[in-house]
Amino acid sequence: MNLSQLYSKAQKSSFHKFLLEKALGRFVPFNGSHRFKVAHISQYSLRIMAPYRRSNMNHLKGIHACAMATIAEISSGLLLISILDAKRYRIILQKLELEYHYQAKSDTIARFEIDEEWLQDRILEPLENSDRVFVDCSIALFDAKGNEVATAIARWQIKNWQAVKTKV
Repeated sequence: MNLSQLYSKAQKSSFHKFLLEKALGRFVPFNGSHRFKVAHISQYSLRIMAPYRRSNMNHLKGIHACAMATIAEISSGLLLISILDAKRYRIILQKLELEYHYQAKSDTIARFEIDEEWLQDRILEPLENSDRVFVDCSIALFDAKGNEVATAIARWQIKNWQAVKTKV
């Protein structure tokens, strides 16, 4: 089962959602100890939670800035890769910017949402005329009370695999 299939099944099955969460920790070993959770999943929306636990805390007992950056990256990248054909397109993070509004002292959720029009205008139509496109994704991060604790912009390069010069 590939990632797109697992993502699709996770939208309807708690077991497949569990498998997707385990895959996040296994395929990216850096993420394993953080125990990030899929808080919400749909075709055009993904929310990833960093639980308020010691491995995600900074020295001030708040959610670490790097944990928040990581869930922002995961929420946007995983949603994009689940929609695009991974055999046809490679996505790679080019830039990640975060603006922190205040300390997160509880579970923190990164929310990335798009719609069909955004997907067509920003990715699919430009890829018809080019072998690559750069897309900025806006991700909002909230604490357990719904307060926005940070805002992220992830710039992804989406490139046709045929144009990739360094292949694995």
